Amino acid sequence: MTDCVVRCENIHKSFLMGKEAVQALRGVSLEVMRGEIVCLMGPSGSGKTTLLNILGGLEEPSRGHVIVDGENVVALSEDRLSELRLVKMGFVFQNYNLLANFTALENVEVPMALAGVPRRTRRRKAESLLESVGLADRAQHYPSELSGGQQQRVAIARALANDPPILIGDEITGDLDSVTGFEVMEIVARLNREQGTTVIYVTHDPRMAKFATRLIQLRDGIIVEE
Repeated sequence: MTDCVVRCENIHKSFLMGKEAVQALRGVSLEVMRGEIVCLMGPSGSGKTTLLNILGGLEEPSRGHVIVDGENVVALSEDRLSELRLVKMGFVFQNYNLLANFTALENVEVPMALAGVPRRTRRRKAESLLESVGLADRAQHYPSELSGGQQQRVAIARALANDPPILIGDEITGDLDSVTGFEVMEIVARLNREQGTTVIYVTHDPRMAKFATRLIQLRDGIIVEE
C-alpha cells in the first residue's frame, strides 16, 4: 500500500526563552506513506526532535495541522489523543524508558494492559514479541540486569505491543555502540519488511540513516533536502 499515513501541513513551533520566542519549526510540510522508513537528520537545534514529537502527538504545533491515519491530531481531545498514541503509534526513545521494577516481559505487557487486553492474551503476545527481538531467554530479567542493546530491544517489543501501524524513534541507537546499534536497526528494518510497519526516526549518525527508504534533512526549522 502506498497511501499516506502521516501528513503535516505548514507546521510552526515556537518556544519561549525568557521573554523571547524562538522558532523551532518554520512552516514544515511533509507526507509519510504507509510502509516507508523515514529518517530525519540535521544539526543540533534544527528542529528534528520537535518535528518527531509533533508527528507523534507528544507536542502541539503553534500553527498547522497533523493528520495521522485520517485523524487531525491537533483537534483531538486529550483522551482521544492518548488513545491514538496507544493503539496507532509505538514510541522508542534513546534512554529506553523501561520501568525499573518490572521484568522485560512485564514492560512489554504495559501498553496492552492499558488497552484492556486480557492478562493471559497479553502474556502470550509479550512472550512472542520478546522472541521476535531475540530476548525470549531474558523475559524474567529486570532492566538493570540487561545490557543497553537488550533494553532497547525490550523497548522495541513494548512499542509494538498493540500492533501500531507507526513506529516512532528518537535517537534509538544514540546510547549504543555501533555494532549493537546496527543490530537494533536491523530489527526495525525487519519489522518494516515483514509487518509493513511505517517507521519515522531521528538520528545523528549517517550510518544508521542508511536503513531509511527516505532521508529528510532539516536545518533552522525547515526542510532543506529530501
